[in-house]
Amino acid sequence: MDGLLFISLINLDISMQYFLIHLIMLKSKLLFTFFIMFLLGCREKNNTLYDIGIKEVWIEMPDGIKLAADLYIPKTSNVNQKFPVLLEYLPYRKDEHRKLRYPVFSYFVQRGYVVARVDIRGTGRSEGKLVEYEYTEQEKDDGEVVIDWLSKEDFSSGSVGMFGISWGGFNSIHLALRQPPALKAILAMMATDDIYEDDVHFIDGMMHIDAYEIGRDLKNVIPGAPDYSIGDDYFENKFDTKPWLLKYKNQQKDGEFWDKGSLNTDFSALKIPIFMISGWYDGYRDSTPKILEHCNVPKKAIVGPWNHTFPHMADPPPSIEWREEALRWFDYWLKETENGILEEPETAVFIREGHGPGVPDTIEGNWIWIEQWPPKDQSIMTFYLQKGRQLNTSESLRAIESIAYKPSAGIEASGSVMWWGDWSPDIKETDKYSLFYQSEPLEEDLCILGFPTIHFNASVSEKQAHFITRLSDVSPSNSVTLITGGGLNGSHRNSSTEPEFMVPNRTYPLDIEMHFTSWTFRKGHRIRVALSNGQWPMIWPNPSPLDFSLKLGGTQASALTLPLISNDKRANKPTFKLPSKDPKLEGYQTTETGTSSGFAEISGTNYNPETGTTQVVASNSNETSYPWAKWKTKEHIVHEINDFKPANAAVKSEYEITIQTKVDTLTWMGILDFKSDTKNFYYSYTRKLMKGQKSIRQKKWQDTIPRDFQ
Repeated sequence: MDGLLFISLINLDISMQYFLIHLIMLKSKLLFTFFIMFLLGCREKNNTLYDIGIKEVWIEMPDGIKLAADLYIPKTSNVNQKFPVLLEYLPYRKDEHRKLRYPVFSYFVQRGYVVARVDIRGTGRSEGKLVEYEYTEQEKDDGEVVIDWLSKEDFSSGSVGMFGISWGGFNSIHLALRQPPALKAILAMMATDDIYEDDVHFIDGMMHIDAYEIGRDLKNVIPGAPDYSIGDDYFENKFDTKPWLLKYKNQQKDGEFWDKGSLNTDFSALKIPIFMISGWYDGYRDSTPKILEHCNVPKKAIVGPWNHTFPHMADPPPSIEWREEALRWFDYWLKETENGILEEPETAVFIREGHGPGVPDTIEGNWIWIEQWPPKDQSIMTFYLQKGRQLNTSESLRAIESIAYKPSAGIEASGSVMWWGDWSPDIKETDKYSLFYQSEPLEEDLCILGFPTIHFNASVSEKQAHFITRLSDVSPSNSVTLITGGGLNGSHRNSSTEPEFMVPNRTYPLDIEMHFTSWTFRKGHRIRVALSNGQWPMIWPNPSPLDFSLKLGGTQASALTLPLISNDKRANKPTFKLPSKDPKLEGYQTTETGTSSGFAEISGTNYNPETGTTQVVASNSNETSYPWAKWKTKEHIVHEINDFKPANAAVKSEYEITIQTKVDTLTWMGILDFKSDTKNFYYSYTRKLMKGQKSIRQKKWQDTIPRDFQ
């Protein structure tokens, strides 16, 4: 009876059950009792989940400024017990973000880690003046002090890991480059190695105005919860500080300003083990294969079918419990647990089966292992651009095909969030104003993994021109699904640090490496590649109308190269746990959810055929209640362009944050007017603060910024 009760309590494998039955048959009561106690002890050791405590602490910097931190701590009766520490270091207001971070961090805390969430200097509840922009030396200096402090506190084992998504992934890499002694390993999710071309300020080296940039310049200046004090030092340290967007748009070329935050200037500088996680629908996916190929450190990676979000929260599915893999990674490096994680293949990749335009209900596909990057079994298939918009593997005859630049084209291909991420509707309308080439229906499935590349011989009628390319899947019903794409600022064809204008009507051999992707072109579908001179509103338009000519055939003929990969579904493949059910923190409630991305998304377009003016409207709003206040955020962005005068483009934005406490109602507003002509960009930004209906403060910035090869 005791044996049957034991079996009902513990899920044993069949061999263990036979062994247990054998013991019962031998009637060796002492041995049987010992065996039960041993298994119960193992089970308790392996499955103990700590309760979670939260404590706010202040970490003093060498100049006396104190940074605010939330410590998520395992509760234990053993006052001498020490835990390794995981650090997330952000400007995104730790107090308000407890709603999301408590459930995310719970997985690690329950399994024996302290997680520290620290507000960067001048943000959230941290003291000091707001840092001048992203990833400053001050941020990194402070980060080193934070890591050292965390390693020496009574709760700490002395080993620190760093992790995060987006900014938290970026600065995990940045701090690892400084090699603080206590930092043993990092996990960088949805992060980049190139802050200039592979971030949201100058996408592929071309001017871009991002909803994130606009929102950050207002969110940065909100004082700390719960009282949101607006004393005299608040205005000096936050409200009156120079907007970050203004700084970025004065840095239109690559170089020292951007290199300070870019690993790609020297991959060998990374000495600390790194785990990368990225997604096919995220704009920061390129860094993963580049770090895998060029960094000579212990490394792991997962690339899945997700946009800019934690993979356990991914929608549409599939989602995975990425934290289990992160736990194994940090257990190995911070707890010295031999768990076999480095004995596995280096990278787990999700190969997309292909889907139609828009957001599918589920991302179909399968997981494969990649031993190392680039894959040993990768091959290259070349398709030549042919006269008559054909694409095939035979070399093409000489021909010239031309098209006039339509400045307002590209709305569909820009996608809902206007970057090389998330999802796009059918892009046939965008392709109408492009030179596109497509294959015959495929006779068998074709699977790709890597960076598709296009080489083309082109001339334009003006000295400054952008070039955009897109790879798409054309279904038997003629729907066109964007897979990936890329761009080139024509003046950057030789160097993005020392640009040169193009000579009008001179033919140049050009290359565009598209962004990292996977896809399966199914039998009966067609491969399409398109070339154009713009993708508005994602990319700021060329300053002049122009004509684009493409030379086909001849030596070094214009061609598309695809990186093929074997997709053997019978092979050993990665498996992941399904997402766990996380605890929630009481008192935090979202009453209005806003867009799925969390940013302003395209909500409408307006076209005036008489004036040639097109407007694209992007909007978002959300409302969240906290134990101490209610936040309501609204953003409204209008992108405007004139097909006859593309130089006269504009972005106008209104961003508003209202915080209602038990005592006051405070409203912050940011009003941006960013426009251009043939020579300059014109920046105007007004920041306002209201208390009820009363104006407390208003400050305005204006600047004329010369176009610098943009």
